[in-house]
Amino acid sequence: MKVELIRYTPEPEKLIAAAAKLCYSKIGIDGILDGLDQEKTEKFLNMLMDLGHESPIEHVSFTFGVEGVSRVLTHQLVRHRIGCSYSQQSQRYVKLDQFEYIIPPQIAAIEEARELFVKTMEKDQEVYDKLVEILYKENYKKYIEEGKTEKQASQMAEKASIEDARYVFPNACETKIVFTMSARALFNFFRMRCCERAQWEIREMATEMLKKVKEVAPVLFKHAGPGCLNGPCPEGNMSCGKAKEIREKFSKF
Repeated sequence: MKVELIRYTPEPEKLIAAAAKLCYSKIGIDGILDGLDQEKTEKFLNMLMDLGHESPIEHVSFTFGVEGVSRVLTHQLVRHRIGCSYSQQSQRYVKLDQFEYIIPPQIAAIEEARELFVKTMEKDQEVYDKLVEILYKENYKKYIEEGKTEKQASQMAEKASIEDARYVFPNACETKIVFTMSARALFNFFRMRCCERAQWEIREMATEMLKKVKEVAPVLFKHAGPGCLNGPCPEGNMSCGKAKEIREKFSKF
């Protein structure tokens, strides 16, 4: 898994503090950035967090590039919709001559399970290739009969063929995605996906994302993390029961 923070709003903490300053003072927009040194910026941010006033943090966003993850993960990721945008590698337009796949750690640790898993992936690739070949011939013939040039027929036939052949690919199929989240969306994302009850792969990604944003906005994300970080576990009877260990883990970031 590769997780990169590729772009973010310049001086995110200062911008949020300026927005908050406008909310709580008579000053106009020409002066909202005046005097916002590190100390005052941190003061405004702490005040916002204490008050639960989260709308000013929507003014900043963070864009990540992620690869080496499965479609199991991205199916979960795109459920986060408010304040989020996604661009994912398409299996409809990209022909996968040799698709990569993610092996869950528990399967990888058991030789028999791993062998079965890998054989299944290899079979999926074999079937995909055969389907593309069969469908291409039929589609190419159809487009030629419709009056397309050989070049046009070839391009259209390949697209139509991989569009249907991709149905044999498993959730384990590796994918790449670029996505942007507002800071407020990230707080919600971290509360849910850094939790021990989150699926292992998206939890690993969320934890790496949190490390990245803390490097550029440490005050803003000081208290970000799973729901048990700053209070009782919100999972109730379904709690993992490891709140102390989790707090120690995230305090090291």
